[in-house]
Amino acid sequence: MRIAMIGAGYVGLVSGACLADFGHSVVCIDRDPDKIASLNAGRMPIYEPGLDALVAENVRQNRLAFGTSLREAVAEADAVFIAVGTPSRRGDGFADLSFVFDAAREIAAALSGFTVVVTKSTVPVGTGDEVERIIREIRPEADVAVASNPEFLREGAAISDFKRPDRIVVGTEDPRAEAVMREVYRPLYLNAAPIVVTSRRTAELTKYAANAFLAAKITFINEIADLCEEVGADVQQVARGIGLDNRIGGKFLHAGPGYGGSCFPKDTLALVKTAQDAGTPLRLVETVVAVNDQRKRAMARKVIKACGGSVRGKTVSLLGLTFKPDTDDMREAPSLSIVAGLQDAGAKVRAYDPEGMEQARALMPDVDYAENAYACAEGADALVIVTEWNAFRALDLDRLRQIMASAGPAPVLVDLRNIYDPETAERHGFTYRGVGRSKDSAKDKAGPDAS
Repeated sequence: MRIAMIGAGYVGLVSGACLADFGHSVVCIDRDPDKIASLNAGRMPIYEPGLDALVAENVRQNRLAFGTSLREAVAEADAVFIAVGTPSRRGDGFADLSFVFDAAREIAAALSGFTVVVTKSTVPVGTGDEVERIIREIRPEADVAVASNPEFLREGAAISDFKRPDRIVVGTEDPRAEAVMREVYRPLYLNAAPIVVTSRRTAELTKYAANAFLAAKITFINEIADLCEEVGADVQQVARGIGLDNRIGGKFLHAGPGYGGSCFPKDTLALVKTAQDAGTPLRLVETVVAVNDQRKRAMARKVIKACGGSVRGKTVSLLGLTFKPDTDDMREAPSLSIVAGLQDAGAKVRAYDPEGMEQARALMPDVDYAENAYACAEGADALVIVTEWNAFRALDLDRLRQIMASAGPAPVLVDLRNIYDPETAERHGFTYRGVGRSKDSAKDKAGPDAS
């Protein structure tokens, strides 16, 4: 099939490359000429494992191309995917749909023959209706169907998620559009991935509901972690104990510094605003948003407390800056709030991230950036693991202990991802603090009344 992908950002580029790998002919269109020039030169604008090789192979096979001209790509396409950004609108938190509607106007002017226009971007309920209204207003005679096909991609595992999806949601009540969408995803039939066909509005809401539920799950276990610290329980064992219940499941039950990224923060906020407008406020999701925002800043206070109540004049080093591993995405990353809180308290902050430092420098220019984990830790009073990159899971603790500040008590290791065993860390000379592992970390097994 001939496919035009409008937007060569995270969703558009990954989706376009994967659809090309299925055997379709895909053209990714983006307004940014520098981005297109980079893609045509083989340079990826984002970090996603395996994406550079996938793009290169499909360009070589002439199944994938990049350009800035929408008209020709749309005119020849069987399906046109809108995969532009929908950031939170400044001031009120609603999703900014200006890029979606601009794309709809340009697409309308270029349509030729029957075409399915597919909203791939995450959009509030009713956006597809407005996209169709715009197209039909500009081109009343156009033979077009507007469908919704939300993405469910995890950054860092996006290619696998696209090629081996749990489900494919298609929102349309037009039989011809459904047939086109089934053909688009036909290469997945061997995987037996279910195609869930719904109304357009149902598909749009399904995406928001999924992200809100996962965000709530993360926030729930984070609050349980706080309780664990006070009563002497271990949140990791609590999570395992409840996660083995098939009704709950173990995914997204990892306590940490709060969720971030390009999806959960803006999607939960947009869902809250949509529900308020509809007169059916989602109190649970409202609380999730509030608790998560507060938690990020609270992590700075956690570090300060671990350092004896003050970090003024001290060096605090952060390992990991991106909101999760295997991405360079700094959007709404917990590290932003943690760094701000530490600097406000008078600390000198040093940081290292395997992929995110270029993005981080633009957002946090007053941080001292190191070339590797050990250079980051050298001379530091406290080391904070913020993002659980694989490279941080087996650090040489003896080496870290030797190169960190030696004056005073044992150097502080604050593990916001619980990737180290407390007893092991303390045996190597660290004052260890994790998340949800009680205040007396090495005495957890003895219970809260241990002397």
